[in-house]
Amino acid sequence: MAITTTKSLLSISNPPLLSPPPLPQQQHTTLSSSSLTPKTLSFLLKPLNTTTQTLSSSTIKTHLNFSLQHPPQPSDDKIKQAQVAVSGFLQSLGVSVEEADYIAMNSSKYVEMLVGSVDDLDEWNSWKGGGEDELGFGDKVVYMAKEKGDYGKVAFLESVVGLSLASAMGVARYLAKETLPELIHKVKYMKEIFFSGSDDIDKGLIGKNAHRMMMHLSIPIDEDVQQTLSFFSKIEARRGGLQMLGSTENSFRYLIESFPRLLLSPVESNLVHMVNFFESIGVPKHRIRNILLLYPPVMFCTVKDIETKQLAFTKVGLADKDFGKMLVKYPWILSTSIQENYKEIASFFEYDKVPRRKVDRAIKSWPHLLGCSTVKLRVMVDQLHELGVRNEQLGQVIAKSPQLLLRKPQEVLEVVSFLRDLGFEREQVGEIMGRCPEIFATSIDKTLNRKLESLSDFGVSKVDLPRIIKKYPEFLVSDVGSMFRRLEYLMEVGLSKRDISWMLRRFSPLLGYSIEKVLRPKTEFLVNTMEKRVRDVVEYPRYFSYSLEKKIKPRFYVLKARNMNCSLKDMLGKNDEDFATDFMGLAVGTMTTDTPSDK
Repeated sequence: MAITTTKSLLSISNPPLLSPPPLPQQQHTTLSSSSLTPKTLSFLLKPLNTTTQTLSSSTIKTHLNFSLQHPPQPSDDKIKQAQVAVSGFLQSLGVSVEEADYIAMNSSKYVEMLVGSVDDLDEWNSWKGGGEDELGFGDKVVYMAKEKGDYGKVAFLESVVGLSLASAMGVARYLAKETLPELIHKVKYMKEIFFSGSDDIDKGLIGKNAHRMMMHLSIPIDEDVQQTLSFFSKIEARRGGLQMLGSTENSFRYLIESFPRLLLSPVESNLVHMVNFFESIGVPKHRIRNILLLYPPVMFCTVKDIETKQLAFTKVGLADKDFGKMLVKYPWILSTSIQENYKEIASFFEYDKVPRRKVDRAIKSWPHLLGCSTVKLRVMVDQLHELGVRNEQLGQVIAKSPQLLLRKPQEVLEVVSFLRDLGFEREQVGEIMGRCPEIFATSIDKTLNRKLESLSDFGVSKVDLPRIIKKYPEFLVSDVGSMFRRLEYLMEVGLSKRDISWMLRRFSPLLGYSIEKVLRPKTEFLVNTMEKRVRDVVEYPRYFSYSLEKKIKPRFYVLKARNMNCSLKDMLGKNDEDFATDFMGLAVGTMTTDTPSDK
């Protein structure tokens, strides 16, 4: 098909509706009449005159697509003039000179849009054959800015908040009643709350907690939590993922895109009041960001709303400070879906005859449990039942290690198999869980094997490892560095590795004793005051388990007053009655343990 005349195009009086005559459809080619500018039309019409000429439809489409995909870029001089004009326009709205200049210099897409609009207007006037325009370029830019009707908000949202031009224009529609100075003040305050006054480690923990909250969520959720998850997804899709949630202002952009209504919240009457409330219930100011970033809808609540939601947890025995700690860990406790699930979880454990106080303690310690469905909890609880962990003992387990309930059953079974391979019976595994459930929430490779290998490397026989675990399973979740510092101290005072290995076999809780509070003062008293050899503790390592002030010193001074000498085991291993009979010739009721200074 060919175009033979331009008369029909020139007779159209409304330029925004200009469109070419119908052209044959070609695959992968889309033309929009609304995107045709006077410049595009003049380009198309230039080769034509009143004499009939013919252009193929494919040629027209090629030129049109090139023009649409490669619009002319405004010159640097025009951009600079436009930035000056935009700055002046913003100042007329009450923005300071410094802020107006910053916004104008950093809203490149907005400025280019205004320049393009001015160029289109000039081209249209020229195409119509209009006379000289009395307005200067800067005046036209300001005119176009006013015509947009956003009163500078789009430029601000692009430059300071970091939104794309399209997003900025969309968000600006929410803010029709906000003045630009009010918006600037509000954004400054919000950014200060979100991104200042904390180190990088603390900021990184926000992202880790967000990931944990998502991972352990297995219940139907309300709209507020759904919107929060969508916000997390936007951050997660970017470079750095959720680790960047609290550590860069870039996340503020996605926060506003997800929750544009945040910019409608009044600062003084709502945000400041809310911050003061959080501080009053024990939330440090630099941790308030944890709550707001992990659950932005809380900013749509009033303080009264939050206090009402807090009442749901009064049965947990929470003081205000405890509630503040729970909010920092898991701000979703303010959502409707989580509060409803709390009732389900309480009923679930009540049916299993688990003491309520233990359940409440677990929730206070690890509120992420509230996002877990009772169906998922049932799978793990049944697994614990098979190990003989029920009722009161189950309550003790979840109170000490509530995160165990959020583990996958297979992960717990792997730890069970690990202990069974060491020679423990299933009932013994259940006893170990009752004493130290944290073991079953750890990694076999990164934690359990590492602890056993470290003792073996020190010289402890592998045959003795099950005996050590049975007497002191807590060492499997203790810090390796601290554990070896204790062993090194014992070597410093004159014991060999062989001595220490023998002591651990007989009394493995030695691995957990503090150097400064237990090992050093008791060793010094043994050597300096009691005048015994350090090696005496090899035969009786339980010496370190007794209280220095309440048992070791009193009994030593009783024996010294009678010029009696005995082994550590004889001095400390007897109960009070036997000690009084054997060393004092008295009944236990008349025994005295006064020190010489008391006498």
